[in-house]
Amino acid sequence: MKINALTRTLLAAGMLLAALPGQAETVNLQQAVEMSLAADPRIKEREQVVEAARSLVEEVRGNAGWRISANAFIGLAPEVEGGFYQGGAYSGTVPRTDGDNLDGVSDWTHLDFALIKPLFTFGKLERYGEAAEGNVDLKRGELKQTRGDIVYDTKRAYFGYLTARDTRGFLEDMQGRLNSAISSVERKLKDETGEARQSDLYALQTARGLLAKYVHQAKAIEQISLDGLKVLTGVGLKADLKVADERIEPVAFPQVDLAEFQSRALQDRPEMQQLEAGLRARRALVAAKKADRMPDVYAGVIGQFNYASQRERLDNPYLYDPFNGGGLTPVVGVKWDTVFGVASARVNQAQAELEALNHKKAFAVAGIPFEVGEAYVNAQANYGAQHELAEGAAAARRWMVASLADLSAGIESADKVADAIKNYVLVQTEYLRTVNDYNMNVAQLARLTGELR
Repeated sequence: MKINALTRTLLAAGMLLAALPGQAETVNLQQAVEMSLAADPRIKEREQVVEAARSLVEEVRGNAGWRISANAFIGLAPEVEGGFYQGGAYSGTVPRTDGDNLDGVSDWTHLDFALIKPLFTFGKLERYGEAAEGNVDLKRGELKQTRGDIVYDTKRAYFGYLTARDTRGFLEDMQGRLNSAISSVERKLKDETGEARQSDLYALQTARGLLAKYVHQAKAIEQISLDGLKVLTGVGLKADLKVADERIEPVAFPQVDLAEFQSRALQDRPEMQQLEAGLRARRALVAAKKADRMPDVYAGVIGQFNYASQRERLDNPYLYDPFNGGGLTPVVGVKWDTVFGVASARVNQAQAELEALNHKKAFAVAGIPFEVGEAYVNAQANYGAQHELAEGAAAARRWMVASLADLSAGIESADKVADAIKNYVLVQTEYLRTVNDYNMNVAQLARLTGELR
């Protein structure tokens, strides 16, 4: 087979591209959320649960249609030859009696069937159908709740990674500044100029050891958060994933008051929608259990067929041979199959479950506004705190820079410099942590009010 020049060129280009190292995938927060919602197996699991609930609705509806029951088999029957009268005659006055004599056996083919359709069930099918539809809405609520949890987890991993990365970068910069200060003190001690003391060196080395611990911790959290983000977005642990944000920034404070948030939560939160769906299903189930105590009215066709090849057929309307013959007839009937004590117990059980769900709803109506209020107040507190900490971190940085300059000039002691560095590290890392906490407070508010973004 000949390959033209263009084909060879395309093949070579494809092989070259395949050999190049893979490019890192860079995502922002919204892209990460969308990837997580598309890749998370928990959503696919819940979607299949919803499909199973829909199938239950179809099953209930199917019970209102035609149904058939049939039984067919092949067996053996006694062989009979001749007529109905004595000696096998076809006419006479003395009926034939064979006693226990068995002249032979015959094959026997049997079929009986019933094709019927419910006409009136006293509300059984309708109420069970409503319960099944309520169950579908309940499963949809669980799916929505799972989506909200995934969005929240993705934001936690994304903001957690940014916080850890920024903290690690800041601490490594501080390590460099501290190492420079230590080197300066060591040179002064070696020159024996009297501008530094041995205790200065010990103070700075103590601060360096503490700082190194925080650097290692930040690196671990950074790696864990990034791996978590890789798992949630579905790219895999071995993929090269990067985030688009250069640093963590506080998100905008929601321009909605607390009362509006609480109202949204009571209306749109998945748990409230699940409660409403569950109540509809339970009410329908109570009515269905009550209807179970009543009969079913039906219409249809029933028939039976028997055939034995080695038996003479009787053509007498007053005599019936169970091994030969058959019939078919339309019917209208009533079927009643209930145990009164058991049926009443099932009604009581369904009613108790309904009442339990009513009490659960009452608790949710009281508790959800408090839960939303708690998240809202925490968001307000951290929103104000991160502003104050930003100003404090700027002041602490100026303090540290001035102290380092004074140390180099020999007019400041190292323990004062170490204090300045430790305070700057404390305030700056607390600022980054508070920004992360504030962002997650806002994410929690969205989660509690049923927002999926």
